[in-house]
Amino acid sequence: MIEFISQPWTWYVSGPIIALVMFLLLWAGGEFGVSSNLRTICSIGGAGKKISFFDFNWKNQVWNLVFVGGAIIGGFIASTFLSSDAPLLLSSATVADLSELGISFDGGLAPFQIYSWSGLASLQGFLVIVVGGFLVGFGTRWAGGCTSGHAISGLSNLQLPSLIAVIGFFIGGLVMTHLLFPLIF
Repeated sequence: MIEFISQPWTWYVSGPIIALVMFLLLWAGGEFGVSSNLRTICSIGGAGKKISFFDFNWKNQVWNLVFVGGAIIGGFIASTFLSSDAPLLLSSATVADLSELGISFDGGLAPFQIYSWSGLASLQGFLVIVVGGFLVGFGTRWAGGCTSGHAISGLSNLQLPSLIAVIGFFIGGLVMTHLLFPLIF
């Protein structure tokens, strides 16, 4: 059984599971989004006393905190007990493109050369991790949600702002991949 669930799940299994979760959330009146938990945590910590954005009934969002906690625990279980030592299967074209940028593919999910403490000490690593992290956080707040919230929950609710945000996410990803990433590396 462990060998079965430790294999990557194909889209036609995981996709309907995501759709079922979305249907249940919509039916129950909930919205899916991970970044909204940051607002909830700040509200729990008392930030609503100083900033009106955090002044809301956070108790209605406890289920979302449980969801994120489950995602963290599930990720830990999967990486600790269900992971294999097999390298990530990456297309040879992607490996060649990374090599042209001076990034060696080490078989992991994220290149150790960039996503490590030693990578953080380099200018490229600092730009990708710190500046990129700030831009993701700023963009999440400015767009009113994260990619998963807009792309999964917002589009399921047929919200026009989510469609605009998702289009912006894709344009930003293309600009980063084809224009900024080659300049940084």
